[in-house]
Amino acid sequence: MGGMPPFLRGLGLGLSLIVAIGPQNAFVLRHGLTRRFALLAALACALCDTLLITLGVLGVGGLLAGHAALVLAGTVVGAAFLTWYGLRALRGAWVGGAALHVGGAGAGTPGAVVGTALGFSLLNPHALLDTVVLIGGASAGLSGSGRTAFLLGTVLASWAWFFTLALAGRALAPVMARPGAWRVLDALIGLTLLGTAVGLLLGLRLP
Repeated sequence: MGGMPPFLRGLGLGLSLIVAIGPQNAFVLRHGLTRRFALLAALACALCDTLLITLGVLGVGGLLAGHAALVLAGTVVGAAFLTWYGLRALRGAWVGGAALHVGGAGAGTPGAVVGTALGFSLLNPHALLDTVVLIGGASAGLSGSGRTAFLLGTVLASWAWFFTLALAGRALAPVMARPGAWRVLDALIGLTLLGTAVGLLLGLRLP
């Protein structure tokens, strides 16, 4: 993936990270299933992700980019995390048993929807790791325009995925509740993350 344009690299990495089973996905899918404030739930989660991704790419990524040694360290650490995530996803595909549970009623008021989305997005260590640390580190070796394109790709992945869950909740929920479907998805996620990690390492420039 080393020669892939930054926008597509960001889009692929963003989708690989966000599609993994998590509270944000269950929350948005539940509202999509019940058709109650589904678009508001998707909007709140997407805006939170946009904020965190921007902090990661322009903050963490920008800080690292100014120092060759930090770029090297950030890239290696990011590739290591991506490798770990990818192997974990492949293990999930091999073992199976994962499923996205969407039962129960969603939040009853618009304020409750926004508050719950903020909690799932900003108080979730895994979400912070994915957006700020992993995505920020993955952008460290890119130039200014490349970093911007990478940012747009990852943000687009977040918005596209959350609104897909909200708009197609009724159709997606039965499929995504099946462990077999997630085994296939985990395999794709794992391979994409491992490919991204390899691409990061291949693009390294030693200081």
